Amino acid sequence: MLRAIIIDDMPQAVQLLRADLQAYCPEVEVIGDAEGVVSGVRLIKERKPNLLFLDIQLKDGTGFDLLEILPDGLDFQVIFTTVSDAHAIRAFRYAAIDYLLKPLDPEELKEAVRKAAQMVGQEEKDKLGLLLDAVKLPSAPRRIVLHTQEKIQVVNVEDIVRCEASSNYTIFFFTDGNKLLVSKTLKEFEKLLQDHPFLRVHQSHLANLQHVKAYLKAEGGYLQMQDGAHVPVSFRKRQAVLEALEGLG
Repeated sequence: MLRAIIIDDMPQAVQLLRADLQAYCPEVEVIGDAEGVVSGVRLIKERKPNLLFLDIQLKDGTGFDLLEILPDGLDFQVIFTTVSDAHAIRAFRYAAIDYLLKPLDPEELKEAVRKAAQMVGQEEKDKLGLLLDAVKLPSAPRRIVLHTQEKIQVVNVEDIVRCEASSNYTIFFFTDGNKLLVSKTLKEFEKLLQDHPFLRVHQSHLANLQHVKAYLKAEGGYLQMQDGAHVPVSFRKRQAVLEALEGLG
């Protein structure tokens, strides 16, 4: 059973979420709600939930303020509930933190709760720390959270040499020679990394242009990467690749 707290300064939103959880997520027991940062922190310390539904804009601050006040190592999962906020949503994606847009979609709610249930007992410290950094940065965050079947890993974006599609997964290749199989599609990472020097050069390949050694015209065209890999460039991407490489200078 998941023991959840809802923190939202809109009584109607709290009421709706309670009703949705009762209807669609019977494995969740709501053990309390609060409308602000101070009252929320107090309630979390008293009730010790393992799941937190947290709005961004609260009566006396933000959900991010609340997370910064709480001590490190609290072992609850966080699902943000928010209206459309492009900067915050980008931060959630970098940190692999679940979020739900209001009004909540029942299927998305069920999926977020399902994922939270799988992660209960695991500390959110690294993910929440990255989230708070990403929220504060006006530019693209320098780190990203990657989920594999075995672990959650925080990596520096600049250490990613390239990404390769593998069905509904993505293989990440790093400057130290290591690689990770991550449970998201290449398309999702193409969008997430668009503010960094990454370019989708082929249907199956996303390359960090900072790690390109050369573009070779043989065999239809390919990139020679600093890790020794040869990454094919599709015909329709060729001009964009050439322009992007010239722009690096």
